[in-house]
Amino acid sequence: MARTAVITGTASAVSGRVNRRLADRDAQRQAQAYQTQQYEQPQAPAPAPAPAPAPAPAAGGQDRVSQLTALADLRAQGLLTDEEFAREKARILGS
Repeated sequence: MARTAVITGTASAVSGRVNRRLADRDAQRQAQAYQTQQYEQPQAPAPAPAPAPAPAPAAGGQDRVSQLTALADLRAQGLLTDEEFAREKARILGS
């Protein structure tokens, strides 16, 4: 039972960090796009706000396979670097 709690806690922490990192990246990309757009077209309308990041999945019952699958999806989408993926994968498999 303690092992399950540790795995669940790790999954929640990883998910939270990934969501925060994605939100930060999205905000930076939006700011850069906005600045570029303003520089190139000073009279262009402001870009539409980005959709809110997906809520963190429920921590209960999430196993290693689903955690690794989620990380692989994020890497495939280009949202995680290979180094970030390897670090989180090692963390999940090491717990």
